[in-house]
Amino acid sequence: MNAMILAAGRGERMRPLTDSLPKPLLPVKGKTLIEWHIEKLAKNGFEEIIINIAHLGYKIEEYVKDGSQWGVKIYYSDEQGTGALESAGGIKKALPLLGDEPFLVVNGDIFCDYEFNPDFELQGKLAHLILVPNPPHNPKGDFGLKNGHVTNKDDDMYTFSGIGYYHPNFFKDVALQKSSLTPILRDFIDKKFVSGEVFNKMWHDIGTPKRLQEINEN
Repeated sequence: MNAMILAAGRGERMRPLTDSLPKPLLPVKGKTLIEWHIEKLAKNGFEEIIINIAHLGYKIEEYVKDGSQWGVKIYYSDEQGTGALESAGGIKKALPLLGDEPFLVVNGDIFCDYEFNPDFELQGKLAHLILVPNPPHNPKGDFGLKNGHVTNKDDDMYTFSGIGYYHPNFFKDVALQKSSLTPILRDFIDKKFVSGEVFNKMWHDIGTPKRLQEINEN
């Protein structure tokens, strides 16, 4: 299974830190965010990683290079010419690099101790989402979960962690343009094509300078 790190976003809420540095290169506890991901992916057995880049993307490529220092092969899906295509558009553009088998996608701006699984099986679904208890900045959550199936509404709601496993067919009808993952997910959730699980251990969305500071001080 291949993995993709979403690293193309502008990081508006992280300004001014992201005026001169792409968000995945921000330091968290002595390492860049993207380095934490690459190290974990390599340790978990992933061999090929695709990174999409846009805002100051050349700095990510200069830092990460070909991945050999971590024992993996890294390929880049370059959106610097068009501007960031957002989550769904970015994954659609990267599909030729991701291959014909299911793959993992992880947001480049989260910090967690989730163990990525290169042997994960979708079991007939088109996507599997890792959900987390709602953080203070997202108290209403995003999705529910019933009997292993993700729901759009429920009494108990959870936050999408930014970690998911997808079949390429999930993006079959997605146009190669700027587009968000959320409405596509909601459509497939209604059709019962999305499974999920709740991850209850350490997870942070590095969305603002204050959150970054809090994590680095703890």
